[in-house]
Amino acid sequence: MARLYDCIFMRRIRFLILTLFVCICCVLNAQQKNKTFIHIVHADYQVYDEAFGRDVERLIGDVVLRQDSAYFYSDSAHFNEKTRYFDGYSRVHIKLNDTTEIFSDKCKYSGDKKFAELFDHVVLKDDSTVLKTNYMTYDRNEHLATYPRHGTIIRNNKKLVSKKGYFRDDIQVAYFRKDVVVTTPKSRMLTDTLVYKIQEERMYFYGPTTIYYEDNVLVGNYGWYDAKNDIAYLDKRATLSNKGYSITSDSMYYDRKKDFAKAMSNVFIHDTVNKGIIEGNYAEMWKKLGKSFVTDSARTCYYADKDTLFLHSDSLFFFMDTVTQRAERVLAYYNVRFYRRDIQGKCDSLNYCVADSTAKMRKNPMIWAENSQLRGDSINIVIANSAIDSVLLYPNGFIVQKDTIEGYNQIKGKVMTAYFKKNQLDHVYDDGNAETVYWLREEDGSMIGINVSQSVAMDIKIRENKIVRIKYFKKTNETLYPKEKLKPGIEILKGFEWREDLRPVDKNDIFRKEKKETEGTDKGRRRHRKK
Repeated sequence: MARLYDCIFMRRIRFLILTLFVCICCVLNAQQKNKTFIHIVHADYQVYDEAFGRDVERLIGDVVLRQDSAYFYSDSAHFNEKTRYFDGYSRVHIKLNDTTEIFSDKCKYSGDKKFAELFDHVVLKDDSTVLKTNYMTYDRNEHLATYPRHGTIIRNNKKLVSKKGYFRDDIQVAYFRKDVVVTTPKSRMLTDTLVYKIQEERMYFYGPTTIYYEDNVLVGNYGWYDAKNDIAYLDKRATLSNKGYSITSDSMYYDRKKDFAKAMSNVFIHDTVNKGIIEGNYAEMWKKLGKSFVTDSARTCYYADKDTLFLHSDSLFFFMDTVTQRAERVLAYYNVRFYRRDIQGKCDSLNYCVADSTAKMRKNPMIWAENSQLRGDSINIVIANSAIDSVLLYPNGFIVQKDTIEGYNQIKGKVMTAYFKKNQLDHVYDDGNAETVYWLREEDGSMIGINVSQSVAMDIKIRENKIVRIKYFKKTNETLYPKEKLKPGIEILKGFEWREDLRPVDKNDIFRKEKKETEGTDKGRRRHRKK
C-alpha cells in the first residue's frame, strides 16, 4: 500500500514539473516572439567599424530599418544586430503606423524593449496632434511618449505647454504636469495638473486652475473644460469675475459662447457697479441677456446708502443693462422681508424699477418706519436720494402709529399717500372713506381725549410722530371723546392690526419665516383686546 501511495505521489510531482516546464516555455516563446529582429531595408553603404564595437555595423546614406510594422529612417546609423540596438543620426524619422510619426536629430533604440530615446528638435505627429520637445522617450509596447523637461502639444487651434508630459497615442490621452498653460483663440488657462482626452476635446483639471477669457476670469481647483463647446466647470470653491461683478460658489459652470454662468452652493456675488452683495445657494446669470437670478436662502444688501439695506426672498431676479451692467429692475418672490435701520418691510412679492425709483409690494405688504406701521392690499414706494419720498397704499390703506404713552393713532382709507422727510412720516393724504383715530395730549403728556373723524378725504400733518393737524375735504364727521366719556372700542378702527411681531429686528431676522396670516391676525387682535 505504501508503495502505491509513493507511486501516485511521484506521478503528481512529475505532472506538476511538466506543467511548469510547459508554462516557462510558453512565456519564453512569447518573449522571444516579442523580441522581433530589426531588418536593414536600405543603406547606401554598410561597413563594420571595430572602433564602435566588433558587432556594430555602420550604415550610411538613406538608412531604412524595420522592426515589425515600424520603420526607422536616418542619414546614418550604428546597428548591432545581435543586441537589436541601433543609434540613428541626422534627420531621424520613425513611422510607427499610418497616423503616428516621430522626428528628431538623434535616436537611441532598443529592439528588445521596443524603447526609443529621441534628442533635439523632437516632433511627434499623430493625426492632427503635434508634440514638440527637445528630449522624449517612446515606449512602443505601451504606446507612451514621455517628455520630462518641457514640451508643447498643438491640436487644431489649441496649444498646451507644460514642464512634464505624457502622451498615449493609442487611446489619444495626454497628461500634463507643472506650469501647464493652455491657449485657445478665446481663452488662456493656467493649472498644475491636466488630463486631455483628445478625441473628446475635453480637459480635466486636478489642482488650482485659472481661465482667462476676453472679459471674465474663472478660478477654481478641480473641474473640466469642454474645448469643443467652450464650456468650463470648476469646483472646490470657484470664482467668476470681471470689471462689474464677481461670483463665488462651491461649484461653477460657465458657457462662454452664451456668456451663461451657473453657481451652486454657498453663492456670494459682489456687484461693484450697483454696490450690492447677493447671497444664496443657487444662481444663474445670462450676461448677454442682462438677467440673473438667485434662489435658496437668497439675500441681497446694497451699501450705496449711508445705511445698508438687507433683503431676503425665496428667489431674486435681476435685470441689467447689457452694456453698462447697471441694474434696471429687481424682482423678489415669496417670503420677502427687508431691513434697514430706519425702515423695515415684508410682502410676498416686490418689484423695484430703477428708472423711476419705484418699489411695488404685493400680497400682504407692510412697512415699518420709526413707530409707524403702513399697510395696504398693495404698496408702492417712491425713492429719492436714497431715501423714501412717498408711499402709496391702495386699496384699504391703514397707517398705525404707536402713541408715546399708550394706544395707537390710526389713519384709514381706500387710497392713501404717505409722504416722508428724512425717512420720517411727514404728512398723509387720505382719499376715499377717510377715517382717523388719534390721542390728544397736553404738553406734559396728560390725556385730553380721543379724536375720531370721518371724511371723504383728509390731509394729515405729522410732526415728531404726532398728528398735529387734519384738513378735511367735503363732508366731515368729527367727535372728540374726553377721557371720562370714552366708549368701549372707540379707540379702534375696523381692520386695525399692530403687527410688531412680523417686523424684522436686524439683518439676520429677515430669514425668519412668517406664520400663516390668518393665525397672526387673530393673535394680533386678541393681544390688543387684552390691553
